[in-house]
Amino acid sequence: MARAVSTRRKTIATAAAWGIGLLIFFPILWTILTSFKTEAQAIADPPIFLGFDWTLENYRVVQERSDYMRFLWNSVILAGGSTILGVIIAVPAAWSMAFVPSKRTKDILLWMLSTKMLPAVGVLYPIYLICIRFGLLDSRAALVAILMLINLPIIVWMLYTYFREIPGEILEAARMDGAGLKEEILYVLTPMAVPGIASTLLLNFILAWNEAFWTLNLTAANAAPLTAFIASYSSPEGLFYAKLSAASTMAIAPILILGWFSQKQLVRGLTFGAVK
Repeated sequence: MARAVSTRRKTIATAAAWGIGLLIFFPILWTILTSFKTEAQAIADPPIFLGFDWTLENYRVVQERSDYMRFLWNSVILAGGSTILGVIIAVPAAWSMAFVPSKRTKDILLWMLSTKMLPAVGVLYPIYLICIRFGLLDSRAALVAILMLINLPIIVWMLYTYFREIPGEILEAARMDGAGLKEEILYVLTPMAVPGIASTLLLNFILAWNEAFWTLNLTAANAAPLTAFIASYSSPEGLFYAKLSAASTMAIAPILILGWFSQKQLVRGLTFGAVK
């Protein structure tokens, strides 16, 4: 029998949740507000929170200086392509580990996860030379493959967790009805794991969208995404905080909007299988 929760406890929990949420969101809010200030107001001491002269001049300057849509399109291709490719590879891998387990399955999963602990700079030099050797430097194809590979362990781990919650008897029944391996994965397993796959897609899209190390080191102009777009506003002459904030706001706006509209699906996927 569930224990009743008092109104006072609910109020405290709600207030704490809102407080933590606002604390986490405050840097983003400050960046957005700073993007509407003049440079003098952006560096004012003490800081000005709301009592400033609102202006769109920073956005105009950013748009004139940089081709925002080109950077945005590159980010969409890199994040979307690497995520879709990763899921295509990870679904069969997670299926085999979840439904055809071996004594080494957990060792393989731990080994895959351990690759995320390697500092990226440790493999930068060989990957950089490979890209030069095959003419893939500043190439979308190379970055899609690299972003997919660095996020693949997370994709496999998440899908493996979701697939483990699906009763194996359902797949056995499909096999008895004549379903082959392809039909079992495409028409039985995948539809049942849609919430988990959707949350995996969203989280890894965000990870790829925010990836800066590889995009800054392996791109110059053609394949540069929004992370390079933001970095271009750090110059030897100093930081122009208002313009940098405008560029940052333009870079995070698409992913914020995506997260806002997909939050229900994301929560549903993250809690998939948590309650039986």
